[in-house]
Amino acid sequence: MNHLLADIGPIYPENELTEHNWFEKSVLKSSAFVSSLNSKKRMNDFVSQVDDYEKNVIELTSDSIKQEAASLGKEIRRVGFKPNEVAKLFALIRHASTQTINQRHYNTQLMGAWALLQGKITEMETGEGKTLMATLTAATAALTGTPVHIITVNDYLAERDADFLTPLYISLGLSVGFIHHDMDHQARQDIYKKNIVYCTNKEIVFDYLRDRIVLNGMPEKTRLSVENLYKKPSRLDRLLLKGLYFAIIDEADSVLVDEARTPLIISREIDSSDKQEIYHDAINFSASLEATTDYLINNKDKAIQITEQGQQKILHFGQQKQGIWSGRRRATELIQKALTAKELYIKDRDYIVKDEKIQIIDEHTGRVMADRSWEHGLHQMLETKEGCKISNQKETLARMSYQRFFRRYIHLSGMTGTASEVAPELKTIYNLDVVKLQTNRPLNRQYIPGHVYKTVDEKWNAVINSINELHKQGRPVLVGTRSVNVSELLSSKLTLLAMEHHVLNAKQDKHEAEIISQAGQLGQITIATSMAGRGTDIKIASNVKTMGGLHVIMTELHDTARIDRQLFGRCGRQGDHGSYQSFCSLEDELPQTYLTGLNKNLLHYLFNDEIAMLIFKRCQKKVERHHYVIRCRLLKMDDHLDKALAFTGISE
Repeated sequence: MNHLLADIGPIYPENELTEHNWFEKSVLKSSAFVSSLNSKKRMNDFVSQVDDYEKNVIELTSDSIKQEAASLGKEIRRVGFKPNEVAKLFALIRHASTQTINQRHYNTQLMGAWALLQGKITEMETGEGKTLMATLTAATAALTGTPVHIITVNDYLAERDADFLTPLYISLGLSVGFIHHDMDHQARQDIYKKNIVYCTNKEIVFDYLRDRIVLNGMPEKTRLSVENLYKKPSRLDRLLLKGLYFAIIDEADSVLVDEARTPLIISREIDSSDKQEIYHDAINFSASLEATTDYLINNKDKAIQITEQGQQKILHFGQQKQGIWSGRRRATELIQKALTAKELYIKDRDYIVKDEKIQIIDEHTGRVMADRSWEHGLHQMLETKEGCKISNQKETLARMSYQRFFRRYIHLSGMTGTASEVAPELKTIYNLDVVKLQTNRPLNRQYIPGHVYKTVDEKWNAVINSINELHKQGRPVLVGTRSVNVSELLSSKLTLLAMEHHVLNAKQDKHEAEIISQAGQLGQITIATSMAGRGTDIKIASNVKTMGGLHVIMTELHDTARIDRQLFGRCGRQGDHGSYQSFCSLEDELPQTYLTGLNKNLLHYLFNDEIAMLIFKRCQKKVERHHYVIRCRLLKMDDHLDKALAFTGISE
């Protein structure tokens, strides 16, 4: 940690990537564990120290708080993050928090913040106050002069947290800001100069890639320093970031694991007007082909395989059209792309059409990813399929995976409600241990055994009956769905029954805070995609607490059990009462895609809730393993590209 404090300088510092061999990876994976914090006695002693020091600061004026914070920051910069000095600063920050935003850190938050300072992932139950916990760590690091990035999953949360916590940071003499998608270059530069910056994972990776383009890779620091003296504006003057010093990642498993399957790419448009007729021909011809005879659909890998019969039809079509279609390989690729758009990318599940544009839905958060597009002509095929104006294709300028980027931080830590399941991967890839925190108050979350039905219609009837029964009691209900189209299907069913409700999905993301804030009120019914499970807060009305609290219904298993656990974590927060239950069917997406013939036969003869759910969970494990393999392949490809392009000085 002293290395971090000593390494703060003017030339873009970041961690040097080292590739582990197979033996080192095995050791890291086997050493991964989910621990309690160091030792309970040591942490209790640390908390007692904070309590004792807080007694000495409660009389400080606002000016005195700033002076004391600056003094402690200088001392920690000199000696490192020692428990005694950190305890003094935590006490001061906790007092300042009480004075400015009327929120006092719990003991568990003190422990979690200490773990973040040690470079760990803290697993904390939903609703236990991760946002406030991070202020202790962020302010402590920032007061040493270290630039701090607090990284979350969307612009709304970055802006909300920065705005809410600004009075606290200002009282400590620190500046704070947030980055959002629509900011221009100068505005971003100004924000990144602040002590603490809130931003999304996507924005900071793209800003880093923009810096790499400016630097043309990463030239020698001496050369940059000399250039900065004689050339104005120099490349250093055009940079956005000051380096990769200290990061705290909110919803760390989502950012570091779930979203790590997709590389982030900066591109520029290339004129594709001459290809519009080709896209139309491909979509129109693909409609004449028949599944199973002309092509096979692989939902698991999102791939299309053309059969021999299909190949012959494409060959005949190409001979008629000539031009680009005369090349058999190119013609096959175009038809595969058209069939992929037709069969594997579904409207209101994978994307929405808004303002006559295709907008991608993030499969992990349920939110729209503004200005993102699919590569290699797939986006244009989807635009053709939906009758939208065809946009230009993109040419890649720079690319990077989350795995490669976040390993470059000199100090990396994170917090989430669900990390235990992926602790080995977090250790292997990022060398991060997971620490599980106790809840501030005992959990009062009641599990109600779920049900599995043979058909999706039976499932929806059961879901509606459950909603209706709870609604009559006055209890609020949150219903989780996997996709936009499923949320709207359930909404239409409730509308037919004249049951008033709210829908939260990618089409209503601007109203997220308003919808979620009401979800815990008397008699409220809220339908939401997975976006409601991360970062947003549900306030439970006092009259609801006495009748059992919020009830959460899951209508389908997600690809990972962690997302299911996040959804269930929406109820029973901070000791409140709450309950949760799942309703699934054999026709749901997960079993339809991953259920083997053997398990299908087993369910046919021995169908009951327990056996069905056990088999579904095995399917879920299979999906999680499949996604893990994809992430490993991406990281391997990143490392390969880095070596292959090393001689040019540009690896991203």
